Amino acid sequence: MSREFDVVVFGATGFVGELTAQYLADHAPASTRIALAGRSETKLAAVRRRLGERARDWPLIVADSDSPSSLDAMCARTQVVCTTVGPYLRYGENLVIAAATAGTDYVDLTGEVPFVRHSIDKADELATASGARIVHSCGFDSVPSDLGAYLLHRTIAEDGAGEMTDTTMVVTSLRGGVSGGTVDSVRVIAEMAKDAETRSLIMNPQALSGGSGETPRAGLNSEPSDMTPVDAKKVDPSLRGTLAPFFMSSYNTRVVRRSNYLLDGAYGDAFRYQETMSVGGVPGLSAALAGIVTVGTGAFLGAMSFAPTRKVLDMVLPKPGSGPGEKSRETGNFVTQTFTTTTTGRRYRSQMRAHGDPGYKATAVMLGEASLALALDRDRLPDRAGVLTPAVAMGDVLIDRLQAAGFVVEAHELKA
Repeated sequence: MSREFDVVVFGATGFVGELTAQYLADHAPASTRIALAGRSETKLAAVRRRLGERARDWPLIVADSDSPSSLDAMCARTQVVCTTVGPYLRYGENLVIAAATAGTDYVDLTGEVPFVRHSIDKADELATASGARIVHSCGFDSVPSDLGAYLLHRTIAEDGAGEMTDTTMVVTSLRGGVSGGTVDSVRVIAEMAKDAETRSLIMNPQALSGGSGETPRAGLNSEPSDMTPVDAKKVDPSLRGTLAPFFMSSYNTRVVRRSNYLLDGAYGDAFRYQETMSVGGVPGLSAALAGIVTVGTGAFLGAMSFAPTRKVLDMVLPKPGSGPGEKSRETGNFVTQTFTTTTTGRRYRSQMRAHGDPGYKATAVMLGEASLALALDRDRLPDRAGVLTPAVAMGDVLIDRLQAAGFVVEAHELKA
């Protein structure tokens, strides 16, 4: 592709947008052609000054989510557009259409089921025709989930150990803050969930499987519940206590199932997937804590969908564009482990581990490396286009990049 830029960071004046731009300024090869985009040239110039010497000559592009013509012009100039402008349900559709039409690869940080479903319905065929890779959820949602399952599949296939069956991701360590942007996305989804059709979509475990206009009908019991504590021993004999539901399970699980759909069911006919969170291994205490997490998560979502209680929460929750300070971002961390048993009875575990606040520093690494993978490693990428997932669009290439960036990404068989 003969384009002026390799990567354009759209939303560079936002909190996570600037963190991602800073990561690219510090770690992208010097020859990478990068531009910053947003609504205000003055604010973009201020961000560029803060990024340091390597970004001194990066061009600035004025573009607005509400101006399709400006998005069309921006996408026509770059191989990859990296967007942090959310909530994506509110601000994302025009850019997805612009990228899909222009044949421009696209990455974002969405965790919104209805937005991705709309993207599939409206842009998958466009992107397939133009050769664009539209890759949602390239941050903490949902790279650890998606690559964890993908790496298990690849390792099991290499070992000739059969196919995956019941598979569970366990968040074993998580230290970090909650972004104002994430909270704003919850606000939008909670409001939309008042509509019965949207609520049904959100609850559908296969909501993101299928092609354009082909949302599979799937009963709630066809996959594990997103909101039920789990006996840890049922996940793997090495675990103890009770596991709590992971609060992003209802999104991440849909992404992993879409990967399996796009890979023609390669994970296995008996593949079932869930996500949980460790709250300790003491049986009685972990069961009580898992129950508190379950009730608390449901109460929070209910409160966000009810206008009077949402107004109260808005007074204390982070505002859009805000986030934790540098010390908090640096001291954060996460560890995810994904367990499975194969059809031959063999047990496997994959793991992803990284330093840095998962929603900020680590997410900036994941989003930045996804952008660079699409821009600079095109000859190594799977020959696919359309609305994809991180695992399907980039797979081994993204794993290699994250490992080089200091992430631990590994998988191996568990012995009895």
